[in-house]
Amino acid sequence: MKFSKKDIAQIQNKGLSLKVIEDQIAIFKRGNKPVKILAAATLGNGIKQVSKNQADKFVGIFEDLKHNLKLLNFIPASGAATRMFKELYIFVENFNPENDSLQEYFSRNESKKLKRFLDELPKLPFYEETLTSAINNFPDFNNVSIDNQKYYLVRSMLLEPGLELGNFPKGLVPFHKYKEHTATAFEEHLYEAGTYAEKNNKANLHFTVSKEHLDKFQNEYNEIRTRVEEQTGTFFQIGFSFQDPKTDTIAVDPSNEVFRTSSEELFFRPGGHGALIENLNNLDADVVFIKNIDNLVTASNREEVAFHKKMLAGNLLKIQQECFYYLEILNARNFTEISLQQIIQFSEDQLRLSVSSNFESLSEEEQIQKLILLLNRPLRVCGMVKNEGEPGGGPFLVEFSNGESSLQIIEGAQIETNDPQQNEIAQNATHFNPVDLVCGLRNYKGEKFDLNEFVDPEMSFITTKTKDGKELKALELPGLWNGAMAKWNTIFVEVPVSTFNPVKTVADLLKPSHQA
Repeated sequence: MKFSKKDIAQIQNKGLSLKVIEDQIAIFKRGNKPVKILAAATLGNGIKQVSKNQADKFVGIFEDLKHNLKLLNFIPASGAATRMFKELYIFVENFNPENDSLQEYFSRNESKKLKRFLDELPKLPFYEETLTSAINNFPDFNNVSIDNQKYYLVRSMLLEPGLELGNFPKGLVPFHKYKEHTATAFEEHLYEAGTYAEKNNKANLHFTVSKEHLDKFQNEYNEIRTRVEEQTGTFFQIGFSFQDPKTDTIAVDPSNEVFRTSSEELFFRPGGHGALIENLNNLDADVVFIKNIDNLVTASNREEVAFHKKMLAGNLLKIQQECFYYLEILNARNFTEISLQQIIQFSEDQLRLSVSSNFESLSEEEQIQKLILLLNRPLRVCGMVKNEGEPGGGPFLVEFSNGESSLQIIEGAQIETNDPQQNEIAQNATHFNPVDLVCGLRNYKGEKFDLNEFVDPEMSFITTKTKDGKELKALELPGLWNGAMAKWNTIFVEVPVSTFNPVKTVADLLKPSHQA
């Protein structure tokens, strides 16, 4: 594929090389490369079930050790709220209150969920602001039918003049209404961090945001800072970063030719949340908690979430200490107290790692080097909840091309569901990935890992999008907790489904778990 001088200049201005672009185009031509799942991780077979006594012990480990550790909460928050309000945008576009009734619209579009949502509008955390806006923007508001009022309310929620909530970053949408104030998702993350990630009354949080939203997040923090610090007794150190433009990926048309805009320029798209491994790699911390911006609970449930966060962190620290101990023995070749076989057993039983099929035929020195390679990796402990129908990835045991296997978080798009055997394994999955991770980013010498060394580039995948009404193929980089962490060591632990309360659509804010 030939590129003009103008194309090459555009590529270089993004900090990319021609080879990177050619490699990406080769992936489009190759197509998605499905993973090979060996088994769904289930309780007792890849997922740990922790008793109350064990959980208390893990919490104690974390509380004892955290004072010597640098803790950080890492929250991807660059998404816009547009998708939250998708069905409401369709409603505003297609419903005409002059010629239509809501009942006719609901029947025509089979919109039972929308009917229930519109009936419960007063429960929304931003209802009062929406009502005020509707009364101001529509002088006849108090004199029209209930159907018209609901239509006016939705317009005032979404459009100008009005709140324009769909244009907000998702992190700045009000999520919970309390007696004295309304809290955005961003604010709730500060409260939550104050319950488990504070040390000496200080907590560090890092949000990845869109560059155009940075001022809004900073202004929000300035407005809420005093209130949050007084209520939590915690001083917050807040950091922000953006997805690096050099992680953008080239788009192609359905024939795998480069997609061009109306001005004949190459078209690049953000490479998905997998690009954020670079943001994570740039941070300095011993233990990092990772959680999505929209997965939150109200104040009454924060302590339960905090308990299980501490449990996961204690689990991580215990396993990490064992890894470090064995690595020191392996590097010193000191097997007086611990045998090589015990270290192999730990790797297989605790980390579910498989040594290569020819491991037994290796010399002792080669075996030592192999075990060092397996154990000297970033470590993550991932909370898993019972699958109750939420879309998203799940925990599986995966085999790689070299014959080795390990625990991985796999998205549905990565599984070859047309293969009956692979589809049957996928159907046996019992748990779901809520994105509830605790990560250890240092090696046994206390040095930072270079996280880029542990990415599996083969786990990128292709999706279909549109631009200016034309279809295109987009390349998603290996997901942050999928391929970007494929070569990490992984522990799965069951956590209660009550700790998982995502807001994917605005209707989720009406659930009891989001009613403060």
